Amino acid sequence: MDKKLVTLTSLLLFIVSGYFSYSYFSGRIGSGGLISNTNEYTPPTDENGNVVIDGSAPKVEECPTNGEMLTKAHRALWERRRPLIVMVENSVDARPQSGITSADVVYEVVAEGGITRFALVYYCKDTDGYVGPIRSARVYFVDFASEYGQNPLYAHVGGANCNKTTGSGCANGAPADALGKIQKLGWYGKNDLNHVPFPVMWRDYDRLPGRVTEHTVYSTTEKLWGYAKDKRGLTDTDKEGSKWTKGFEAWKFKDDKPSSTPLAKIVFDFWEGKSDFSVSWQYDKPTNSFKRFNGGASHVDKNNSNQIVSKNVVVAFMDESVAKDGYDAGQHMLYKTIGEGEAIVFQDGTSIKGKWRKRTATSRIRFFDAKGSEIALNRGQTFIEIVPKGNSVSY
Repeated sequence: MDKKLVTLTSLLLFIVSGYFSYSYFSGRIGSGGLISNTNEYTPPTDENGNVVIDGSAPKVEECPTNGEMLTKAHRALWERRRPLIVMVENSVDARPQSGITSADVVYEVVAEGGITRFALVYYCKDTDGYVGPIRSARVYFVDFASEYGQNPLYAHVGGANCNKTTGSGCANGAPADALGKIQKLGWYGKNDLNHVPFPVMWRDYDRLPGRVTEHTVYSTTEKLWGYAKDKRGLTDTDKEGSKWTKGFEAWKFKDDKPSSTPLAKIVFDFWEGKSDFSVSWQYDKPTNSFKRFNGGASHVDKNNSNQIVSKNVVVAFMDESVAKDGYDAGQHMLYKTIGEGEAIVFQDGTSIKGKWRKRTATSRIRFFDAKGSEIALNRGQTFIEIVPKGNSVSY
């Protein structure tokens, strides 16, 4: 045989063999099956077709909302949906709440009378059970929900509003009209999940025995995402094919770097004389996290009996005022969420003094150090505490 032909044939066999070897070995990812490239993945499922999360699988995917490293199966789930924000109350009768430990990000602000409320942001993980008790919307929480791209899911039960029949909440231009704001945004009947009917939201009088009706509404992230998909046509895209990620701005993230001389505790109040809502965070060196205490007691999640623990605790000082909208007892509050103000970022057992900035309602609130550089947050749950301007924080 001609030597040139032999050489050419050998070269072709080498190239073909190399191609198939690369395709085969680069496609293997361990417990998850085979992929043709890093963007294609078939997650393991159960007999009903539900994605199975194997907590021991390699954590190689970065959660866009809080930077936590999770598995490919987690990513396969989150890429099919959009962020979900759920209003959960913090009145004494609502404790212990359900679903807080599973949230990517948590915003805490006073809702009325010094009583705080949470906006729980879910995207990368489901709750390990219930989420609730679910309560009503406020205008500033709508601003925080608006940070999560185009038409984030916003779950609540009612909200501060302008009641044109009674005139309640309508004075002074109805500045606290959360339901009106939701309607103006075009969320009503679309991504707004207000008091979704049974069986998506339901009242459970036995979960916290002896509590009055207003503390009994629950759901699950699975049911809320399912309702959005089946009834509203909202997954990672809407009915027109637009992705939710339009306008979404991710934070900067970093790996842990614990301090050799960490602080012991963070302590602050929202309102003077409201000790039931006083907050302290105790640094936990083994996990490089902060453990939450609420009203002097360990703050636990009823789903798993675990204490709430966060990688980052951010205290953002904002102008607080009463809406003066004619609502009884002046209980509708307002916070200046747009602009900038003082902030303290707690991470790695240390404190970083700086500023928060939020350019528009849809812009992500961001945090900067004294030199003006954006602060990268540790990977994992972040708690954003909105504290009235002028309050003190001990640490």
